[in-house]
Amino acid sequence: MRPSRREFVTWVAASGILLSTARLQPAQAGPFDETQTFPGIAAKQSSPLEKGRIDAFAKATGAKLYASDFRAADMDGWPATTAHALLVRTADASHIFAGLDLSVLDASARPTIVVTADDLARVGTRAPPFYTGDLLCPVGTTPLYLGQPVALLLFESFDAFDRARFLLRQTPPIKLGARTGPLAQPNYAALRFTRVAGPSPRAPDVYSPVMEGWISPGFFKANGRPIWEPLPLSEGGQYKRGAIYGEEIRAAIAAKDPGTLVLDRRFRTQSVDPMFLEPEGGLAWYDSTGKTLRLVLGVQSPLEASEALAHLLGQAAPAVRPERIETHFAHMGGGFGGRDHTPFPLYLALAAIFLPGRPIRLAYDRFQQFQGGIKRHAFEMRTQVAVDRASGRMHAFAADHVLDGGGLANYSASVAVVSATSAIGIYDIPKVDVTTVATHSRGVTAGSMRGYGVLQTAAALETLVDEVAESLGMDAITLRRRNLLKTGGLTLTGNPWTVSVRTPEILDKLEGHALWRERVQARKATSADTLVGTGVAVCAKDYGTGADAALGRVEVDPNGRIRIFCDAVEMGNGIGTAVANRVAQFLGRMADEVSVARIDAFDALGLVTSGDPYAITQEEQDAVSRDPRWVPSISSATSASIGAHVGTHAAAEAARIVLRFGMWPAALALWGIGQDDPRHFLWEEAFWQDGMLILSGLPPLAQEDVAAKAYAMGALTGAMAHAFSRWAWAQAAFPLGGLDWAADLDALAVRRGEGPFTVLDRSFIAFPPADYNRIGTSFTSSCGTLVRIAIDRKSGTVRVTDAYSVLECGQVLTPEVVLGQAQGGFAMGVGYALLETLPPFEDGPGNGRWNLGDYVVARGSDLPLHALEVEVLPPVAPNEPPKGMAEVVMIPVVPAILNAIHDATGHRFQALPVTPDDVRRAL
Repeated sequence: MRPSRREFVTWVAASGILLSTARLQPAQAGPFDETQTFPGIAAKQSSPLEKGRIDAFAKATGAKLYASDFRAADMDGWPATTAHALLVRTADASHIFAGLDLSVLDASARPTIVVTADDLARVGTRAPPFYTGDLLCPVGTTPLYLGQPVALLLFESFDAFDRARFLLRQTPPIKLGARTGPLAQPNYAALRFTRVAGPSPRAPDVYSPVMEGWISPGFFKANGRPIWEPLPLSEGGQYKRGAIYGEEIRAAIAAKDPGTLVLDRRFRTQSVDPMFLEPEGGLAWYDSTGKTLRLVLGVQSPLEASEALAHLLGQAAPAVRPERIETHFAHMGGGFGGRDHTPFPLYLALAAIFLPGRPIRLAYDRFQQFQGGIKRHAFEMRTQVAVDRASGRMHAFAADHVLDGGGLANYSASVAVVSATSAIGIYDIPKVDVTTVATHSRGVTAGSMRGYGVLQTAAALETLVDEVAESLGMDAITLRRRNLLKTGGLTLTGNPWTVSVRTPEILDKLEGHALWRERVQARKATSADTLVGTGVAVCAKDYGTGADAALGRVEVDPNGRIRIFCDAVEMGNGIGTAVANRVAQFLGRMADEVSVARIDAFDALGLVTSGDPYAITQEEQDAVSRDPRWVPSISSATSASIGAHVGTHAAAEAARIVLRFGMWPAALALWGIGQDDPRHFLWEEAFWQDGMLILSGLPPLAQEDVAAKAYAMGALTGAMAHAFSRWAWAQAAFPLGGLDWAADLDALAVRRGEGPFTVLDRSFIAFPPADYNRIGTSFTSSCGTLVRIAIDRKSGTVRVTDAYSVLECGQVLTPEVVLGQAQGGFAMGVGYALLETLPPFEDGPGNGRWNLGDYVVARGSDLPLHALEVEVLPPVAPNEPPKGMAEVVMIPVVPAILNAIHDATGHRFQALPVTPDDVRRAL
């Protein structure tokens, strides 16, 4: 499986280094329709109804797919022998780092080269802005965090590397100086979100973030953990007005009117590891003669990784500064957010630069992944809610969140925002005030991870809602139904959801399910040995970031074969199959080749961008968008929930254009229909079935015959597209077929017949307004979960015996993937609720001693393997776009389990995970 196909397209980065990226491709060993085309196996399906997993064959047959699979001998044109790198990290962040002591390494385990912070300074490398902080801790300073790298050890032989790895684990080589205590660093973010609804449902808000903008005092002051308080109202500039409304809301809650139920609760969630199958790994070679750095990586954000590498080396000394960086992107054995903007590629590149001429591999084992990999944020939350006792309507809500961001900022500010703006979940509450602060600590860096802050806040919210129902003597589902945010209602930030709202149907499904209807009888099954309980929870999870970009390219050959390129990454999300199925709806058959992570395949578009898409003003956007090649962002990281919605969108729009201006004119010619015939305009009435194009009253046309005719006519046979979404897709018009053709795109290139791609200038462009950056979320999908648990009285062990999850995700592109994500999300929810935890500091993963002997994830024995029912609601309309769903399926599992434990024991747990010892103490 040697990569033999490299379709490089290049551009010059701001650093002046020529960047190129490619998708690793294996050599084809047989006829095209019998070979794996990485990631998709050539599809033998003749219609979109036969939806197999085109991304699964190589995995099932053991092909080399992941970055960790490859060695130098696998790479065409590379030297055959692989060297190895070892990243040394400190397990102390309270003393001066005084240097390395490698005396434990004998001659057989000595590194060829030791790279320190002094070496990085000597050659002039730079940490990219996102990774601000010392890449290697300098001697004489206190490390920023536990697990901070202090040195790179480079070995020319595997045996020396392997022996050193073992010895240094037994005897850490870190020398310590004077005790300083942990470093104090500023907060990563501090924000306040306040909304006061108008006096009636249709009246405008009195105050909201959408109206006034997001506000921040700049920092919060400590008031004793776990909750921090904002600055006085007179400080903080624009902060003052929102804070006045916020304090009024809190004062009203504290007043405790007799007709109002007020609950004030604290909740704590833990740090956990993403625990993806494949620890981070990669391969690099710096060809100093050709001044080219080549890398093999598995990341969720290919464009960001490439640009970060260029920044790292863009001002380095001439001897180590490459003129070209070629990056090959492989599959990932899991991502879950932990490989979104990971610093791993920076260390791999440094290893290659300091051992020029030798391919070198950096690959974490599980100890190293625990010590250095990105973690989930631990949260401490205080939540207050005021509820009308007569109606059960929640009318005021306040919350304070503190997130432990660990040693580097990473995505802490973003997670703080998402968790805060999602704090009221699926509910319509007219007065809301939420503060959030993300703090620096000496813990391992926290960042993006599946659930992205909503997992934590939903656990606190949905257990609180259950307690409200119990306090009012009301059915838990009835209470939720009375408080639902309905279509057209406004979220915490003051904007509506702009997609279908399916929570009423989800509640109906939950209420009618046997697990809920029979919960009282089930509780009566309690015995001397076992307690039984049932719990429910519902949530919504945003998908999209408010600045999402997608690239898609679709080509049809004269035999009707379809080839797709997209920039989304395969990380267990089935993106190859999803994009193939979405394109098949327009072009009549499954793709014969799908190639993902291909940011190199769109050079003809000539895209340029500038600045931060989240910070751009309307005036700036209006000015730069006059350039027909300008887009707000070129390519986005792939995340757990945007694959189907974002990752397939550009390819779907490209396929629609190929159909309309290529396949449809060819079909009209085959049918003999002229321009004056009314049927000329019925392209949206036609449909594909079993590889045939069908229009009522006309003979079906074989897809390959239509494609052949398109080539013979010189009709459009390929389209290359870019799309951008800021809670709505940008829309542009392009000159096609004598029309100004409007599409949910902002850049387009097309080809006719066998010709090259030609970019089309847009004749009109409408980017979503810059003010949409104030929206907290607009795209959302929903899920509800019921669980039944059994608790062993003697051991305190909680076991989920039965479960039901119902979700909605718009158009389902690949049912098997949706089911798999729901099952995997359920397992992760069980682990988070009952099993997984990482201590934050010296006893936690930063000490380098954690592995799966100590960290327990959910296993088959912890799951209802044969009693987990997953139901997916059909789309509200056949043409409803796909929604992101891979995060939402995990989130309600956690509070449902907590609510079931309360149902069984009468005790409410306010911290995760709930361990057998916790349960025994409660009993």
